[in-house]
Amino acid sequence: MFRPAREPQSKRHVRSSFYVIGEGILAESRDGGPVEPQAASTVADLRKFRFSRLGPRSGPARQLDRNARIELARAMTDPKRDHPDQRGVPSGFTYLGQFVDHDLTLDATAVRLDDEITVRQLLQGRSPALDLDSLYGLGPAHRFDRRFYEDDGLRLKSGTTQGVPNDPSIVGLPLTGFDLPRQGTGSLRSERRRALIPDPRNDENLVVAQVHAAFIRFHNRVVADLVGKGVSSAVLFESARETVVKHYQWMLRHDFLRRIVDPEIVEDVFDNGRRVFEPSPGEHDLPTMPIEFSVAAYRLGHSMVRDRYNWNRIFDRGRGTLELLFRFSGTSGTLSPPPADPADPESGDFERLPTNWIADFRRLFAFQEAVPERTDLLVPETQFNLAKRIDTLLVDPLADLPLGSFGGRGQAKPPQEELNLAFRNLTRASMLRLGTGQQMVEHFIDRKVDVEPLTAADLTQSGGAQLSGGLAEAVARHTPLWFYILREAEVRGDGKLTGVGGRIVAEVFHRAIEGSRHSIVRDPFWRPFLSPVEERNSQDLFEMTDLLLYAFEGRADQLNPLGPVA
Repeated sequence: MFRPAREPQSKRHVRSSFYVIGEGILAESRDGGPVEPQAASTVADLRKFRFSRLGPRSGPARQLDRNARIELARAMTDPKRDHPDQRGVPSGFTYLGQFVDHDLTLDATAVRLDDEITVRQLLQGRSPALDLDSLYGLGPAHRFDRRFYEDDGLRLKSGTTQGVPNDPSIVGLPLTGFDLPRQGTGSLRSERRRALIPDPRNDENLVVAQVHAAFIRFHNRVVADLVGKGVSSAVLFESARETVVKHYQWMLRHDFLRRIVDPEIVEDVFDNGRRVFEPSPGEHDLPTMPIEFSVAAYRLGHSMVRDRYNWNRIFDRGRGTLELLFRFSGTSGTLSPPPADPADPESGDFERLPTNWIADFRRLFAFQEAVPERTDLLVPETQFNLAKRIDTLLVDPLADLPLGSFGGRGQAKPPQEELNLAFRNLTRASMLRLGTGQQMVEHFIDRKVDVEPLTAADLTQSGGAQLSGGLAEAVARHTPLWFYILREAEVRGDGKLTGVGGRIVAEVFHRAIEGSRHSIVRDPFWRPFLSPVEERNSQDLFEMTDLLLYAFEGRADQLNPLGPVA
């Protein structure tokens, strides 16, 4: 969600302009009002991340005005409304989803303007493929991205935490491999804190940072295994990357997607192909990124965020608040406790993650699903974190985002409504003239996709966000696509995307896997083999818990280095 002010515009999560193929550059206005597309220069054309439009473009008459967006955003972040947990979806999947988003939308060509880069690299670098370019960048052979790798050009750099002073327990020690690698040099604290990873967005909150650090471990463990098997150094890195990417894709298709999207839609898309999004691409066509996915459907994760977490044995019983998870990152915060000011990137004494903030992954992912006999990997229900249900509500802290979350540190504080994530989402969609929910239903039906439209009562009287008066009438006529998709999940999907939203997400994932250089869609006979539980390999099972078990060598003291609650 979040981006530092110093980062190049193209690497910010919250974009202020979009290059839409066939339309030009759509820029953001202060009020979300109409802005005419601008033709780009050749350089800007090539260097800007490319989006496409999946459905119809709606006119200004179908868009909510600023006051209506403010009112709707308040309804969606109303702290008095009950926002239940989602059974069967551990909260780690919320931030795995964010990690995936950054994989899909990384502009890997946002390098220094004087860097030499070919047109082919420019086009491929911003291809929305599920290929882990947010982990690998352009690879160890690229002169700019080799800094992410160890000297052997095979392993990714990892980071070391910073011990808490005057604490004789384990939290007083630096622990290697539990933080992102950081720059470590520079005259400013903010420079020394900067994560040494291809996509700085993966350091915008502590949970996604810990997920990224786990993927670094995953890659390095695969490399170590291949070295042990005597694989030639000439092909070792690419062999490791292919192994990692295909296991990652398998986990997304068989675990992650099925938890957030109606499984019948997922199976239909992966068994029978796409009907709406790029159904018959040419052999050499690169995938595009539909703005309906990026700005609406895939923002489902914002509804899954909790306001507080049982983080580890130290920050238990909800003491891992969302505000603190932002604070202990290098992008939205300062990696330092109060009195450090997270709005001041130079404040605070810590330049690496404090050891007492290492994640207890047993609280974020349900290991009992993979290894029920491993009682050391289980936590009591009161310590486990479930994601919030996918619905039309967001937790209250998302109505007051930290300035660092959208590149605002060091700038004047905007009006309060612009700190509301729901308002920002609705305004960005209005700026892009996204088709409404009703328009997308018609578009899908025209393409022989069976979608049941929501009724006016579904949209205004059901579920979490409660609407009334003129706002209810406006939303019932022309529903913002993001709100419509969340309401579908709420009313028809039992907390999973269905209908329009489910179809968009499943088809974009399918295309993004198909478009990757290493692809389980184009290699349908490939099967996973890295689960530490052998019978799971024989059953073609590889889920996020398998990935973590492999990466952390099945050790409870690595998945939870601070130890259990006494």
